[in-house]
Amino acid sequence: MIICYFRNILHTSRVRLTLLDRLTSLEVFARVAAAGSLSGAARAMGLSQTMVTKHVASLEARLGTKLFHRTTRRLSITEAGRSYLESAERILADMEAADAAIARERIEPRGLLRVNVPVVFGTRQIAPAIAEFSAAHPEVTVELGLNDRLVDLAEEGWDLAIRIGSLRDSSLVARKLAPNRLVVCAAPSYLARHGTPRSVADLAGHNCLGYTLSQQASAAEWLFGAEGEIRVQVSGTLRANNGDALRAATLAGLGLARQPTFIIADDLRSGALVALPLDQPEIQTSAVHAVYLPDRRPPAKVRAFIDFLAARFAPVAPWDRGLP
Repeated sequence: MIICYFRNILHTSRVRLTLLDRLTSLEVFARVAAAGSLSGAARAMGLSQTMVTKHVASLEARLGTKLFHRTTRRLSITEAGRSYLESAERILADMEAADAAIARERIEPRGLLRVNVPVVFGTRQIAPAIAEFSAAHPEVTVELGLNDRLVDLAEEGWDLAIRIGSLRDSSLVARKLAPNRLVVCAAPSYLARHGTPRSVADLAGHNCLGYTLSQQASAAEWLFGAEGEIRVQVSGTLRANNGDALRAATLAGLGLARQPTFIIADDLRSGALVALPLDQPEIQTSAVHAVYLPDRRPPAKVRAFIDFLAARFAPVAPWDRGLP
């Protein structure tokens, strides 16, 4: 409990009273008033009578008034003490309530959950799932932040983020939710005009539309091979920082694109776009991850949301179901 934590600090420190010490002194004062004696409060709290006496004396010195009348045989609360006790009990009750609320948040999913997600993945895959999550966890309010910037969770107050690609080294805790399949694709109209590439070397002769926010390569370089060890230089007449923009241009027949299946799965199923198998495998290290700040036991709302997504995306991510 918070009060117990404050008490432990006080046992090892003889510095002037801080706010933490003052809260402990309030609890000591309330216990003395309830017990009617210094010794009774000391036994109840596991403190020495000397320490209890010091707490009461410190409060009286700070307030400039006596809280108790003391004789060798009895102790009674003063009028000022009775007035102060009402305020002290309210403060201690608020602290207990705050303590209990934090404990509940560790056990039960509740409160505001701030989730940061890349724009296209968030609108296509996360936003449609919120209704199901909310039905299961009605005491959680989700704030969904959509942007493609690499946010600082601690600095900006995000509970967790969804990151796609190969993760950079960091102190964040990561949980893989699904693989991120990349596919070189084109519209049938483009292939009818320019032919179908069969190898990564053939890409040099095609209009390759580039994604400028890739964490793995530049818009002018596509990576292939299980570990991304094969680097292929490409060029094209469009570069964009948004996957939906590249999808629209690809559907219009502008050129080839290398897109994640969570964006183009429906187009592949309908035949509006055609996947182009080349002579080198697609990179296997790209994945969808949930990341959050290190904590031995993250809040229940964070655990619940990550577990929900992991179950929703397993054993095969919904956007990949039915694709070869």
